[in-house]
Amino acid sequence: MQIAIGADHAGLPLKELLRPWLESAGHQVIDLGAHQLDPDDDYPDFAAAVGRSVQSGQAERGIICCGSGIGASITANKLAGVRAGICHDTYSGHQGVEHDDMNVICLGARIIGLDLSKEIVSAFLAANFIPEPRFQRRLDKLIKVESEG
Repeated sequence: MQIAIGADHAGLPLKELLRPWLESAGHQVIDLGAHQLDPDDDYPDFAAAVGRSVQSGQAERGIICCGSGIGASITANKLAGVRAGICHDTYSGHQGVEHDDMNVICLGARIIGLDLSKEIVSAFLAANFIPEPRFQRRLDKLIKVESEG
């Protein structure tokens, strides 16, 4: 799978551990930074880059790491077609895709560690949207709200 990944200074250590793990699992990883520790960098820059990569189709899914995951999620969700969710448990990691067609996962590097992050990301990447009428109806409503601005 083609995966875009990005992180600010708070998420950089987690991103740097996830990237080779994803590559070793056979995924193609587009690393959108940060590439070095800069305490003055800002999460919206990296969240927007990952979101735009998913929005354009360059990546099938996106992963954003920041301190809490909150700012990254807010930023990524400003982009049409991007459905980003904060996930700190495996259930949310797969359920967000299965029910809501989530395509970007946001991880709080100050909240969870590497092992749990790997489990959550694995659940996220293995999941597919379930096209049941109730989930599709809800997704269609979400897309309508997005288009109405």
